[in-house]
Order: sequence, then C-alpha cells, then structure tokens
Amino acid sequence: MNANKLLNKVIIPTLQSLQLDSEVARYLLLGTAAQESNMGRYKVQSYRGPALGIYQMELATHNDIWNNYLRFRPELADKVTRLLKPGLSKESQLISNLAYASAMARLQYLRVSEPLPELSVIQLARYWKKHYNTHKGKGKVRDFERNFNQFVGEVDVNYSCHINSNGSRLVRGKATVTKS
Repeated sequence: MNANKLLNKVIIPTLQSLQLDSEVARYLLLGTAAQESNMGRYKVQSYRGPALGIYQMELATHNDIWNNYLRFRPELADKVTRLLKPGLSKESQLISNLAYASAMARLQYLRVSEPLPELSVIQLARYWKKHYNTHKGKGKVRDFERNFNQFVGEVDVNYSCHINSNGSRLVRGKATVTKS
C-alpha cells in the first residue's frame, strides 16, 4: 500500500471526520501500519494470531474500545459508527474498511493518558511500543524505525525534512511523504 495514498485518502479524512487530526497522529498511524502489517501486506496475523487489518488490532482490543471508551463518549461513538460499511461484521471491518481500522487505531492511542509524543520517528516508535504493542508484544522500537523508513520513507514537509543528530527525522507542516 502506498503511504501517500493511505495518508491522504484514508488517514487524514478519517481523523478530520473524528475531529482528532494532528500531524503527530497522522504519522503515528502511518508508522503503526508500517510496523504492524508492512503497510497492509498482512491483514490477518500470521501463525493464526488474533490481530486483524493494517494496524493488526486484536478483536479483544477493538471490543474494549467500544465497551470501555466509546460507550461513555456517545458523540465520538456516533462518528465512528458512521464509518462502518453496512453488512460487514466488525471483524471484517478491521480487515477491509481502512477508515474504520484507522479510527480504531487512533482511539487506541487516544485513550492513553500520556499525550502524543513529539514528531520524530524515534519518539513515535517509543510511543507505539509503550501504548500499542506494549511490553508484552514482540515488536521492537528499532523495528518500527526500520519499517517507518522502509514503507513511509522520507517525510517531506513543505519540501524539507530535518534529520536530528540521533538519526531521527523531525517532521512539521503539511502531510506529504516521499519514498527514499
């Protein structure tokens, strides 16, 4: 899946419809998709695991978001419900409905009390590991960084990208990614 298309055709419109759009959230979701599914290559977890879709969300996590978060936020729940495609189970929605899957991944991060990180690949990777993959998951920060660089590539913001001394990319401005 092309990172620019995912960003501009799915992630940005979805986050805007939920009124949860920010540059950090955009790139956090792109990085999550890159890490969890190789940017959509795997939509069902290998080895018969429970994770589904481009963000590899487990159904238990999905249901917990609905039962323990959205249930108490009816306006937000209504916005998410509008993203559902008729006639598909929620399990199928996570696999085939990119807008719904993006919304659910964003909500997983939203319900964390820690604010979103600064906008750098290393900070996004650390945040993903702590709040999405968690200490119980097998994912590694270095894998997130590698996959972000491989699948998202350079982040070109207003035609520039600053590389920090530690090698992480600082991104600001309009959402555009260019493959390096």
